[in-house]
Amino acid sequence: MSTVMATADDHRTYSIRQLCREFGSTARALRFYEDRGLLTPARKGQTRVYDSRDRARLKLILRGRRIGFTLQEIQDMLDLYDRKDGNVHQMAVALRRHRAQIEALKQQREDLDGAIEMAEAACGAMEARLAETRPDLLPGAEEYEQILRSRLNHDEHHPFKARA
Repeated sequence: MSTVMATADDHRTYSIRQLCREFGSTARALRFYEDRGLLTPARKGQTRVYDSRDRARLKLILRGRRIGFTLQEIQDMLDLYDRKDGNVHQMAVALRRHRAQIEALKQQREDLDGAIEMAEAACGAMEARLAETRPDLLPGAEEYEQILRSRLNHDEHHPFKARA
């Protein structure tokens, strides 16, 4: 079993502004995660001081949110962190949850593809019907009418101009 050595980055601290800039997050979001117990920055007066642990947790929180995990699911996985066992238990739980989330996301993608196809078919049917009965109500008809009017008005001022 290997012993864990501390690196210089383990002792580095970050301001809320630095983490927001690095991760494209907002101070409000970081304070929210702190209120939920996901981040635990130290305090120097009124200033929050984040350490490498907070930075690593924020990275995992944001990745988890992007994947679609709830804050409770993220909290549960973060609570399993144990440096002594090399995080194997945390990884095993996170792996199962990630695999399940992949399946859920694939199903959502399938559902979205079906909804898009259905909406496109409905648009096609409505456009065909409007083209037969009221083409002036089709999307873009007003812009097309304005272009035609401007060309016709322009041509009226030049009666000898050849028409294409």
